[in-house]
Order: sequence, then structure tokens, then C-alpha cells
Amino acid sequence: MYTNFFGLNEKPFSITPDPRYLFMSEQHGEALAHLVYGVTESGGFVQLTGEVGTGKTTLVRTLLLNQMPDNADVAVVLNPQITVNEFLLTICEELGIAVPENGHSIKALTDALNQHLLSAHAAGRRTILVVDEAQNLAPAVLEQVRMLTNLETAKQKLLQIILIGQPELRELLGRNDLRQLAQRITGRYHLEPLTREESAQYVEHRLRVAGALGEVIDNAAKKEVFRLSQGVPRLINVICDRALLGAYSQESRIITKRLVRRAAAEVAGELDRSPTMSRTAMALGLVGLAVVIASIWSVSRDSGSLGTIEDSVALQTPVIETPVTAPPELPLEENSSNSDAASETPQASLSEELALAGELTTRNFAFASLFELWGLEYRRGSQTGCSQAAAAGLACLNQRSSWNGLRQLDRPAILTIVDDDGDSHELVLTAIHDDSAELSIGGVAVTHPVSEITELWFGEFLLLWRPPGGVPVSLSPGSRGPEVLWLRQSLAEIDEHYISNNIDSDEYDTDLQVVVREFQRDYRLAVDGLVGQQTLIIINSLLESDGSPRLTSPGSAEG
Repeated sequence: MYTNFFGLNEKPFSITPDPRYLFMSEQHGEALAHLVYGVTESGGFVQLTGEVGTGKTTLVRTLLLNQMPDNADVAVVLNPQITVNEFLLTICEELGIAVPENGHSIKALTDALNQHLLSAHAAGRRTILVVDEAQNLAPAVLEQVRMLTNLETAKQKLLQIILIGQPELRELLGRNDLRQLAQRITGRYHLEPLTREESAQYVEHRLRVAGALGEVIDNAAKKEVFRLSQGVPRLINVICDRALLGAYSQESRIITKRLVRRAAAEVAGELDRSPTMSRTAMALGLVGLAVVIASIWSVSRDSGSLGTIEDSVALQTPVIETPVTAPPELPLEENSSNSDAASETPQASLSEELALAGELTTRNFAFASLFELWGLEYRRGSQTGCSQAAAAGLACLNQRSSWNGLRQLDRPAILTIVDDDGDSHELVLTAIHDDSAELSIGGVAVTHPVSEITELWFGEFLLLWRPPGGVPVSLSPGSRGPEVLWLRQSLAEIDEHYISNNIDSDEYDTDLQVVVREFQRDYRLAVDGLVGQQTLIIINSLLESDGSPRLTSPGSAEG
């Protein structure tokens, strides 16, 4: 999604171990040297340990792909939570050894493995066993591992073993009953997290491999990445990936420290709290609280119930047009000084409102507000919101996009917002006016600058739309049916530039694909010739014929 925006060839911070992205820090170089020693020298074990996410698996993949001798046969055990019998069976399967008829016999399996190792040795081949997540091996299996090292000739061991695991592996091998195994380990290395300097180099390395030509993450942001990840590569990847997505949603070309903090908060659900709010911020927050209290009371009164807040959602969810700067009928003392002070109180920030209205920012409240814009009643606790929408001939689109992408779709949407404390909130975007936008917080209407909203929004949204025929479909070359006919005629109605041949055909042919790709290019969609929900929604918006509520011209849908 964000790769084209940043000029990247691919996502640079995928957590899938990829040897192309291996960052060879000093300690990673030493660790790889230990592994290479283990596969090129005869005898014993090599043990590699490290905390979760420090790059052990990436090192092993690099070893297997780029550093293995040509005469090596490798067996890799990835799931060590197995019995002794299953362990031996896995090794035999990896090496292509025919399992004897009495394959459930440990002796038979060991004999077959020994015979294979002798034959491989005679042919000048080396056999290597790699066990990942070795800290999960049962003591009985570890003892069997030790026994395998007894398979030898008069001069050398026939099987070399590499154990990869978390720090618990060191504790496991330190047990007294496993001391014979520990004594046979000829090489040990423990991977530590990256230093601050290495973390910054790691981030730049991955961006360069992915095709970045200029600065994407500034220096302050890199320092913040290190602070939040403590130098663990996997955490660095997760935080940076989410920060890139957040920058894309805000259409910012540079990742800042603030974006990194919000990315980490969205990933982990928590963030170091900022210093205590100033007295001014607290005063502004109290104004927001008064609005929320007044709104909750109004919802309960209008619904004829004084029950819980969430009970009122199932009954009625009026959008109360109450500006935060002037709460209705607040219980202020009747004197001019208090009135003047209240009128001059500046509007609370969105973060402050969210901190005070957490109970109103759940998915149920958001769906209730969104449904009302469509002239529908949301019933809490019966079916999911999307199931209720489908029953009314609508469909959910739950994706990530940029703010401009959201403008283009032009439908009210539930936005997932992350506040300064890392908590998620569901708000409804109801209208966009140039540089400001209207939001519904549990039915309470507020207005904030777009820049303030996008600072807290990382691109995730959910909207409702009315698909042609009432059921969302995806169209691609070769598709047939009334939806294809609708597509042809709708594109032609939008602009004569999009008129295709065979205007009455219900087949998605090559000519229609050319027209679709041109339409997608003009409207900055993925130019793939595949007509998915986003393409269909934009066509609907351009036709202006389905009576849907819009962000640019808000109001309830036509009944």
C-alpha cells in the first residue's frame, strides 16, 4: 500500500526472515562465523541463542542458502515439541531415508540413520542437523540428540548438530542430568539486541535494500525506534512498518518521532505517558467532560431510559449537534464573569476529548452513529454491524488508506484513532470541509482540523456502501453477468472517454480491461484491471445516483 508512496520496491520491514535483509552487525557476523564453523568442521554441537526477534532464524536461513558446503546434506527440525520417535522420523524424512517397516522402533530408526550416515561419509558428503526453537526439546529428546553424536567413525563424527534457541536453552543445557550433552558443545554464541547506533544502521540498511533513495525516517525518529524496541530487530520491523503506514495515511514523506511513538502505541496498546497535563489542558478537558455528560443525559432522556450508556445505543442514537466550545445548559453559576469565562474557553483538543469520552468510543457506538447516517437502526448484541448492513443491501469496506483516499471514497466512515496513551477509539467521520472535518464521538458532533485528526489516525477505516445489485462482487477479465454490463454503462455515463466497445455486452473482455485500467490510473487507484470495492465505490460516487450519505455533502441516505 505505502511502497509506491515512498518509492520503495517492496515492504522493507516485513517480519518474515529474508536473508537479503540480513544486517551484518559485528555480533551477527560473529554468530554466522560460529554457524559456518559448525557446518565445515567435524564433530560436536554448535549452540546459538538469543532473545525473541534478535535475528536467529534469519541467520540460519542465510547459512542454509549461502554458506552451506556443496557436499552437505541438511535436516532441519522446526517443530521440536515432539517425542523421541517423532524426532528420529523427522530426521529420516528430511534426509530422504527410507523408514523401516518397524518404524516405531527407536533402535530401527537409529540403525537406518547410522547406515545412511556411513554411506554419506563414504561418498564424501557431510550431514548436518539444524534444530530451531531447541529450548522446547524435551529432556528425553535432548538425550537422544546426544546419542546421535555417538554415530562416528574412528576419526570423526558422522553428524554435526546446530541447536538454535532462546535463552532458556542455556538454562536447559545447564541441568546436571544434561551435562554430558553440554560438554559436547564446541561452539556457543548468544545474540544480544542491537545498540542505538546499530539500530539506526539497521533501519537504513533495510530501507536501502527495499529501494529507498532518500531519507525516509529522520534521526530523532530512529532514536525513538531504538528506545521503544530496545534494539530488538523484530520489534524495530513492526514499529517501522506501522510508522510507514501512518505516514502514508497522513501523506507525510518523512517519519518523525511523533509518528514512531504513535505507531508503537498502536502496535503495543501502550506508550510511556506524557508529563502530567497542564492546568490549562485540564480546564479544557473539563469543558469536554461537561459536553459528554450533557450528551449522555440527553441520550438517556430521549430514549426514555435512565439505564447504562450502552443500553441506550440499542434504543436510539441521536446525533446531538453540540459544539464543544458551547455545551448546552451547563450548570454554570448565573453571573456574567462565569459566562464570559465559559464563552472564551478555547476548544479542547481531540486527544483530551478522547481521554474523557472513552466509554463513548466503542465499536457499538460508532456503528450506531454510522447506521443513523444511512437511515438505519443499529441493534446492539444481535448480529455484527456488517451483517446488519448486508441485510439492508449495504456492504462493509474495512481497509487502510490515506486521507485523500478517504476523501475520494466520499462516504462516512468509522476511523480507528490512537490517542497519546496508546488507546484505540472508534469515531465516525461524518463530513469534510476543506481543512476541517466533523466527527461523531458516541453521537456527539465535534469539529477539528484535518491535521489534528490525521496525527492520531493511522489509515484504518470502515465504511458502508451500496453495491450494485446489493451484493459486493469483484470483476476481472473473463467475468460475465449483469454486474459487467452495469460496469460498462456506468463508465460510459461518467465520461465518454471511458466508453468501451460492445457497450451492451455482459462479458469482461480485453477492451473493457483497457478502459478500467485507464479509469484506475486517472483516479489514482491500483492499476490492475481488477474491479474491486474501491473502484466500484468511486464509480458510484461519480454517478451520484445511489442516495448514499457523503462526506462532501453530509446528510441521511434517501429512504
